[in-house]
Amino acid sequence: MAITPPSNRLWWKEPIHGLELGWVVIAFLWGLFMFFFMIAWHFIGQQNLSNETYRVTPEAFAQRVEDWAYEFQAMDADGNPVEEDYVPVVRPAAGSDVYILARTYEFWPIVELERGQSYRIHLSSVDLQHGFSLQPTNINISVHPGYEHVITLTPTESGVFGIVCNEFCGIGHHQMTGRIRVVEPGSAAGSSSGTDSGTDPGTDGGTDGGTDGGTDGGDDAGPAAEDAAASQG
Repeated sequence: MAITPPSNRLWWKEPIHGLELGWVVIAFLWGLFMFFFMIAWHFIGQQNLSNETYRVTPEAFAQRVEDWAYEFQAMDADGNPVEEDYVPVVRPAAGSDVYILARTYEFWPIVELERGQSYRIHLSSVDLQHGFSLQPTNINISVHPGYEHVITLTPTESGVFGIVCNEFCGIGHHQMTGRIRVVEPGSAAGSSSGTDSGTDPGTDGGTDGGTDGGTDGGDDAGPAAEDAAASQG
């Protein structure tokens, strides 16, 4: 700030120097470019998911996930429930709806899908905002309590894919992980045989970035989405 006022009190009416004007124009054009490119990147970047979103209460979504997990609980050859690290492994029907619940500090349950089948993945949180990041593929989505996000996912490679939370959610944030197992078509019935607690998320050598975010949610929200829509308000 100047100690004394400028000699010309109408300094703001002075002509702009050509160099300064040039930089103003460059900054303005760059801002326009970034604004429109941000929109275009949604379509050409192959990383931002298009998804359906519905209002749902955390309690209703949690109950829906538990009921779904109980119905499609994977069983081993002896008829015992399959678990990994005390988390149930759920084996839904090929091409059906899949539910994953985010809560501090886990993604629940572990899901087993078939390669080449398209699934509608339903995501929501029961407490805080979490980040759903499927590794090693480039699929990321913010998961908010009170909202059910639905994406269409088509696995193209078999293996174990890790889920990590990339939104800080508390002291146990670094431990918030989950898994999606992708098996070959027709091998789901024999793919699990008891607990497999030694599988670290995202470390399987065969899990190349082979999950296509097939992001067209479609016009038909399906029965599960209709339930979510009924929970609005």
